[in-house]
Amino acid sequence: MIKETDQIQQAVDFLSANIPKSIPKIGLTLGSGLGTFADQMEAQFSIKTTSIPFWPASTVEGHEGRLVCGKIGNVPLLILQGRVHYYEGYPIHQVVFPIRVLSKLGVRVLVLTNAAGALNPKFSPGNLMLITDHINLMGTNPLLGFYDPSFGERFPDMSVPYDPALIRIGENAAKKSNIFLKKGILAVTSGPSYETAAEIRMIRRMGGDAVCMSTVPEVITGVQMGMRILGVSLITNMASGLSSKRLSHHEVKEVAMKGQKQFSIWMQKVIIGIAKFIDS
Repeated sequence: MIKETDQIQQAVDFLSANIPKSIPKIGLTLGSGLGTFADQMEAQFSIKTTSIPFWPASTVEGHEGRLVCGKIGNVPLLILQGRVHYYEGYPIHQVVFPIRVLSKLGVRVLVLTNAAGALNPKFSPGNLMLITDHINLMGTNPLLGFYDPSFGERFPDMSVPYDPALIRIGENAAKKSNIFLKKGILAVTSGPSYETAAEIRMIRRMGGDAVCMSTVPEVITGVQMGMRILGVSLITNMASGLSSKRLSHHEVKEVAMKGQKQFSIWMQKVIIGIAKFIDS
């Protein structure tokens, strides 16, 4: 069996040989319904992730499974259109395989997006929420098991996983775009079933403002590997017990598509702001 570090290196070597010019320092993962943002890029290279050695294949509708290298506002960027989830049956170390590959390629700032359900009654579908912290309720951790010193510290500090300077960039971009951002704590469960009303009440009492089924494993891995993290949730629904509507993935995608324009305007300014921050 090929060691995990060797699998990562084979993926890195494959992409390094195929991506034109230098690898961008900024990486962006697009969550459910947000994948069309990549279509606005001046693309230099695009590939189905199933063509990359050992890369796990996404099986969820709304996650195209494509890696795009190009520019947004003249800023070099690597975009993952879609991700894989723990609930798809992958071991947790495979879920974060793409993040380890991006880090080894030279990505230093990681922007993670997702669709999430609101627990905070002050939130509404269509809101964008900057993630300030998280609560891991998945029952697992991506750093379990195999460890290689090249990944970073075995016991990484998670006191400030979401970079305050990047959060300020997100806030400034919102002001310039006349977009009102929420800020809050993201809870993650394993899925794929939605949470019960009782579970939502529990998470709210723990301090959660929104809940999703992704992102947190990628954040933990990115922090271990020394990446600076910005996280944002597009609120697509009110969580169980907070609305009379029955929850569905169709609704999540529908609301995400409606929020595309606002998200795209904001994200373009965020990427430009991050580029200036990196170069300063």
